[in-house]
Amino acid sequence: MSVNNHRPHVYVLPEDDANRQVANGFLLEPSLADTKIRVLEEAGGWNAVIERFCSIYAAEMDRLPERFMVLIIDFDGKIDRLETAKKRIPEHLRERVFIIGALNEPEDLKQDLGAYEKIGLAMAADCREGTNTTWGHEQLRHNSAEIDRLRVHVRPFLFPQA
Repeated sequence: MSVNNHRPHVYVLPEDDANRQVANGFLLEPSLADTKIRVLEEAGGWNAVIERFCSIYAAEMDRLPERFMVLIIDFDGKIDRLETAKKRIPEHLRERVFIIGALNEPEDLKQDLGAYEKIGLAMAADCREGTNTTWGHEQLRHNSAEIDRLRVHVRPFLFPQA
């Protein structure tokens, strides 16, 4: 299903297949307005996510003020990766771009929380309910500031009944 570019919507750009599967699990949440979110093809590395965003999606966001982007990267144990990545996002778009991901790799989450799609579904339930049951996991809690921003900006149109 495609999104309406002239209404608030979210594009999700995952680093790899594991992150894409987590994002697709998010889409399984029954109360999600799934016509307002699109998961893109994986970029092939955290650096590739940022490069693809800057070379393709930044220009699109300039033309589409209703678009938000979620960039899903593996932090590979480097907590400063968020600031490194944010610095590469054009300043005028930073308010509409969110960078999240596992502290190490999604495989670490899978060991604790089960299948990738199950993890994504649990993340969506947290977003819908405003809870941190899954987002509070040791591999995800470093995302708290980005999740707080997401809840302010995209939760109202992704979960209109919440």
